[in-house]
Amino acid sequence: MGKEKGFKVTYTTADPAGLEAFHQAYDKAIEDVSSLFGKSYSHYIAGEQVQSQEVFTDLNPTNQELLIGKFQKGEAAEFNSAVEAALAVFKTWRDQSFQQRCSIMRKAAEIIGQRKYELAAIMSLEAGKNRLEAMGDVEESADLIRYYCSQMEEAEGFVRTMGKLSPNEKAMGVLRPYGVWVVISPFNFPLALATGMSAGVLIAGNTAVFKPSSDTPLIGLKLYEIYKEAGIPDGVFNFITGPGGNFEETIFKNNKISGLVFTGSSEVGMSLYKGFSQDYPRPCILEMGSKNPAIVTQNADLDMAAEGVMKSAFGLGGQKCSACSRVYVHKKIEDFFLEKLLEKTSQIEIGDPAKRNVYLGPLINQRALEKFKTWAGICRQEGKILVGGKVLTEGSLAKGYFVEPTIVTGLPKGHKIFQEELFLPLLVEAPVDSLEEAVEECNKVDYGLTAGIFSSDQKEIEYFFKETESGVLYANRRSGATTGAWPGVQPFCGWKKSGSTGKGGCGPYYVAQFMREQSRTVME
Repeated sequence: MGKEKGFKVTYTTADPAGLEAFHQAYDKAIEDVSSLFGKSYSHYIAGEQVQSQEVFTDLNPTNQELLIGKFQKGEAAEFNSAVEAALAVFKTWRDQSFQQRCSIMRKAAEIIGQRKYELAAIMSLEAGKNRLEAMGDVEESADLIRYYCSQMEEAEGFVRTMGKLSPNEKAMGVLRPYGVWVVISPFNFPLALATGMSAGVLIAGNTAVFKPSSDTPLIGLKLYEIYKEAGIPDGVFNFITGPGGNFEETIFKNNKISGLVFTGSSEVGMSLYKGFSQDYPRPCILEMGSKNPAIVTQNADLDMAAEGVMKSAFGLGGQKCSACSRVYVHKKIEDFFLEKLLEKTSQIEIGDPAKRNVYLGPLINQRALEKFKTWAGICRQEGKILVGGKVLTEGSLAKGYFVEPTIVTGLPKGHKIFQEELFLPLLVEAPVDSLEEAVEECNKVDYGLTAGIFSSDQKEIEYFFKETESGVLYANRRSGATTGAWPGVQPFCGWKKSGSTGKGGCGPYYVAQFMREQSRTVME
């Protein structure tokens, strides 16, 4: 690590020389954050604590007997109140200069950096992320803020002088914020995605009502606290918790909400998309997961391919929208690839993700566990499970949602397992005769988020890039065949059923989506 202050852990990089100091700091953070657990927490609307009539429990997925906290089970009344609070301060926040807003948001990024061990430790315990994944999530959160601020700054607030039709005409093109946005974040990247979406909203000059996943509300509350400490005024960013179903109709009917940004399942995302613009079009920015493929050609480095596929398939238990869930392997090297993949998968350490050296933690909740049981049964009956397929209930794993990483083969390429997003540590493999066949199979699904290829042939890589219908493509990525996008490096854009706007997070066009164009002409 050298100097701790300069050490950055991402999903794909870590300084081995400094990992011991990293783990020591992480151990202390795990111990320190335990004081937060078991308490009751409130909504925050216009800076004030607000209670609901009911609460729900947030449990540790590693040990269901550990209560992370009790959170408010919000209803329509609280949600509408939060919208009113955001609307009341919208013009004040809008009318601050973009430099002022960026200064506050950059302060938030600094606070995230200062508290990165605390935030990562909470994430390991609340979301079941291993240490490197959790710290990468935190580091990405800060970088997302900085990158989105730079977009606003480099565009000088998105104000542009336009052309003239007459000598005395002065025309300007201006991007302006919409108003109040609803921000709905998922459990799998509970800080990075909540931060990235909300940063786009706030930097652009909008105000927000933020609802985190009910599986990870504590890390969502920490984001609220960070923004408040950074200087975001009361009401600009409101925090509300509860099941998404409690708020859906309220979101549809409240015409004071100007926009919606969501990351999560396609089922929920499409419901929001269809219901949000009933009276008139309202911006709805969605990222909705995928069924991400990897291709291994006969010209691949098989050790690299096996490691890249394994990491992408089983990192966070496959509970990433970018997880590799299907792999197409040239039939000439299929046996050799599978041998290496099985060897690497067998070395995965499963257990409490808050502990050092554990790679695979639990699934997020009971619903995910039941879904795994169902699909493992289908694979057992209709295909051939090469490894895994079992729920783990022995010893220290007995109180959590633990399952084995699973690889299945022998299923026809038209089987539903190649089509449906599972969000599980379950990888399906199929042989192909050619790269063209593999790409054709990649494109058959309705989704199009990420995809990867392993090949030493540049022409094969160029063909893959040209023909694959996904927004994020990787070639020869040992650190993750289909995972690991980073702000300012890989724009994270979903095609087809994976996204709604054609412009993704982590990319150069993200912030502008939270603004609308206004033409201003003065005759002088």
